[in-house]
Amino acid sequence: MKYVGAHVSSAGGVFNAPINAKKIGAKAFALFTKNQKQWQAKPLDENEINKFKEYCKGENFPTDYILPHAAYLINLGNPEKEGLKKSRDAFIDELKRCSQLGLKFLNFHPGSHKKLMSDDDCLKLVAESMNLSIEATEDVILVIENTAGQGGNVGYRFEHLIQMIDMVEDKSRIGVCLDTCHTFASGYDIRTSETYEKTMKAFDDIVGFKYLKGIHLNDSKVEFGSRKDRHHNLGKGVLGWEPFKIIMQDPRLDNIPLILETIDDNLWAEEIKELYGFLEV
Repeated sequence: MKYVGAHVSSAGGVFNAPINAKKIGAKAFALFTKNQKQWQAKPLDENEINKFKEYCKGENFPTDYILPHAAYLINLGNPEKEGLKKSRDAFIDELKRCSQLGLKFLNFHPGSHKKLMSDDDCLKLVAESMNLSIEATEDVILVIENTAGQGGNVGYRFEHLIQMIDMVEDKSRIGVCLDTCHTFASGYDIRTSETYEKTMKAFDDIVGFKYLKGIHLNDSKVEFGSRKDRHHNLGKGVLGWEPFKIIMQDPRLDNIPLILETIDDNLWAEEIKELYGFLEV
């Protein structure tokens, strides 16, 4: 079964996220558990936690299909000591917030070396950050999102993903999320059945489907291999609708959250309806 949703607003309290997801016909959702533009946030109070759990249950959103996203400020591969410490502290705090909310996952961008070190050295630093974060927390799975490779970002090759995984001691706490825009922009084509299958075979051979915990569904404003992160609404970018039809009909992607991060949230309900329509073709 397919579980499609979007990265919905949690403004006014995290408990609003499941309500906002239900309004657009979602069966899954993503959210920020705190303001993504700030390093620190006030702790979650018991009332907010209880309401979130109650609303998730009431709106029929099991935690298997909720994929919270870490703040974009966090850079677990930051070559600068102060920035690295702030990132690690913030990441651990977000993992603890997920645990308080009863959530299973925390999706994050691995980080950037800011062109001050090599990819390999940055990947080692990210893995070190992940090990420290796992030691400081319980249960929540750290879900690495592949990147477009913009600037100094690592994680744009499948080899990067497995390098980080290999350096993590507790592999039961590790997963991967593939973003369709990032995948395409980083040089993996998914526009046709043939290229999609070639890309997915490469992912399985290098990383393994056992680590796949979610997909971000985004069209791309930029050309293949551009290494630029520019999302577009489905069918309005370079990818078109075909890859998303293929995804919806791929049984390997059943029973994981498929999350829209497209640029016009007014189209999310329409996009979700269109995606589910591919199951009837």
